[in-house]
Amino acid sequence: MHMADALISPVVGGAMWAVTAGVAAYSIKKVQNDLDEQKIPLMGVMGAFVFAAQMINFTIPATGSSGHIGGGLLLAALLGPYAGFLAMASILVIQALFFADGGLLALGCNIFNLGFFTCFIAYPLIYQRIMRKGYSTGRIFAGSMLSAIIGLQLGAFSVVLETFFSGKSELPLGTFLMLMQPIHLAIGVVEGLVTVAVLGFIWQARPEIIEKVALGEALGRISIKKILAGLAIVAMITGGIFSWFASANPDGLEWSMFNTSGKEELEAPAGIHQTLAAIQEKVAFLPDYSFKSQSETNTIVNETQGNWPVVDAGTSVSGLVGGVMTLMLAGMTGCCIYWLKKRSKADSI
Repeated sequence: MHMADALISPVVGGAMWAVTAGVAAYSIKKVQNDLDEQKIPLMGVMGAFVFAAQMINFTIPATGSSGHIGGGLLLAALLGPYAGFLAMASILVIQALFFADGGLLALGCNIFNLGFFTCFIAYPLIYQRIMRKGYSTGRIFAGSMLSAIIGLQLGAFSVVLETFFSGKSELPLGTFLMLMQPIHLAIGVVEGLVTVAVLGFIWQARPEIIEKVALGEALGRISIKKILAGLAIVAMITGGIFSWFASANPDGLEWSMFNTSGKEELEAPAGIHQTLAAIQEKVAFLPDYSFKSQSETNTIVNETQGNWPVVDAGTSVSGLVGGVMTLMLAGMTGCCIYWLKKRSKADSI
């Protein structure tokens, strides 16, 4: 559900940049309440894990479409809504800048669509309400499934509204909406199952993590080294190997666009769209999660020959490098906020 710049107007893109920046600033302020030295590496590792997981598109049967998890609910449940939103922002910034996944003008839209609805609506209003009576396997299943589905439905609806307010006549509101919502309902079910599996594992291993996050408390002296190591290993294997098994079918957004307009991509207009595209082309050293010299060739070969799995060194390098870069950015974000928190306390003494 990563929007390209061609889908939005400069006004909508700029407005969503401003809104997202405001939510990020609010999150930076609020996350200081429960951020400690334990949560910083967890932010980095969870960012890397979700980055790798988003590389794997799974086929939606009988549709010719595919989808990937958003990961917002998972981040919120393990980091809290504020740190979760900042981790999601780190993931999408790395994807847009260095892998040309999602446009630069649309970056504010993408962060908002994938991060805000899950972290600030689905997590507190659905997931936490279900957990109020205590944690159990059944409640984790119900809370994760409902929250993932509703969060993704809201994100998909937001995409439709953003294209509508951008005046994209190729994507009429009614038709586009009737395609986007059902396909993302199917994707949301799979995301819910993945979220259930990860949260269920962590709850069994270290229930204190999920419970303290839900209460808005710092992790304190809980030992999370094994959790960090396990997530890091899974992230490396997922990005380096499992990414070969990603579906070649268009994702839910591309599929909806094609069935609405006959095109999986819209042509970007001249002006700021072309300027930002040129910048992205220069900065993205692994476009489409492959080497620059191979990305277009691989796309043509895969479409004509239907090779699967796609065993590609460029994909593996992208998964590993992207995971490390996301880990560093999310971790550095946490470190900077923690430093500001300590400095603020020192100044108040």
